[in-house]
Amino acid sequence: MTQQEAAPPVKPAAVQPPATAPTQAPAPAPTTPTSTKPAKAEPKRHGPLTSKQWVLAGVLGAFCALGMATAVVLVARGITSIESVAAFIQRYPGEYHLPESAPVGVPAWLAWNHFFNFFLMVLIIRSGLLVRHQKKPPAYWSSKRSPKISINLWLHLSLDLLWIINGLVFIAVLFASGHWMRIVPTSWEVFPNALSAALQYLTLDWPTENGWVNYNSLQQLAYFITVFLAAPLAAVTGFRLSAFWPKNPALGKRYPIEAARALHFPTMLYFVVFILVHVILVFSTGALRNLNHMYAAQGSADPTQYAGNWAGLLYFALSLLVITGAWIACKPVVLASIARFFGKVSSR
Repeated sequence: MTQQEAAPPVKPAAVQPPATAPTQAPAPAPTTPTSTKPAKAEPKRHGPLTSKQWVLAGVLGAFCALGMATAVVLVARGITSIESVAAFIQRYPGEYHLPESAPVGVPAWLAWNHFFNFFLMVLIIRSGLLVRHQKKPPAYWSSKRSPKISINLWLHLSLDLLWIINGLVFIAVLFASGHWMRIVPTSWEVFPNALSAALQYLTLDWPTENGWVNYNSLQQLAYFITVFLAAPLAAVTGFRLSAFWPKNPALGKRYPIEAARALHFPTMLYFVVFILVHVILVFSTGALRNLNHMYAAQGSADPTQYAGNWAGLLYFALSLLVITGAWIACKPVVLASIARFFGKVSSR
C-alpha cells in the first residue's frame, strides 16, 4: 500500500448558514402633534339654563305674554260690546256708594303705615327666600328663651313680628277711625261691581274712580282679602313652621306641619302677585295722583286737583331707596351685628 492510499479521507467542511443582518425594530408611525389649546369651558348655568338661554327665554316669554295680553283685551272688548253686558256695566259702574258716615281721604297715619307695611313685606319675602334656599346657614342665633336658629330665620321671624305688630295697629286704628268701611264691603253690590271693574280693566278702559273718596269694588275686595284673610293665614302658618311652636304632640297632630308648609309658600306668592299688580295699576291709572294719596296724604274730591303734584312720587322714590338699602344690608355681617343686641350669635 502506498503512502497516498493510506491517507485518511478529508472530511468536507461544514456548510455554515449565511450570516443574516441584525433585525431592526419597525419605524414608529408618524404621530399627529397634539394641540395645546385648552378645552372650551362649559357656559355657567344659573339653574337649568345658561345666561344666554335665560335671555332668549325672557324675550320669548315677553312676546308670548304680549300676545296673550292682546288676545285677552280683544276678547274682553268683544264681550263688553254685547248689548246685555254693556247694560250690566252701565248699571254697575264698578263701585257702589259707601255709607254716609264713611270718612273721606287718606290720613297721615295710613300713609306711614302703607310705607312701613311695604318695607316689611319686601324684606319678609327676601328673608323667606334666603331661608328656603339656604344650604348651610352663615351663622346661628340663640337666646336664653329661644332655641338656636339660623340667622336668616332670625331675620325672617323678627320681620314677621314687626309686620304683625304693624298690622294689629293698622286694624285697631282702622276701626277706631271708621276707615274700615273703605276696605270692608258694606253691600252685596260689591260683587257685580267688582266684575264690572274687572271687565273694564281687561278692556284697558279703566273704571272711573277716585281713591281719595272711594275705591272701586275690585280694589275693595283685594284689600279685604289681603288684610283679613291672606295676612292672618301667613302669620298662622309661619308660626307653625317656626321653632317657637309648642312641643305638644296632640297640638301638632291637630295642626300638622305639612298643612302649614303647603299653605305658607303659596300665600307668599299671593303677596308677590298682589304687590306687582298693585304697583302696575297705581302707575297706569294716574301715578302722580295715586302716589299723592298713598305717600303724601294729599288729595281732593276733585281727581284733577293733585294730578300734577310730584310730592307723592318724591316720597315714593325715597322709600324705594330705603327699601333697596335694607335689601342690600341683608348680609350675615350686618345681621350678626344687629342680632347680638337680642341674643347670642355663633358660627355653629
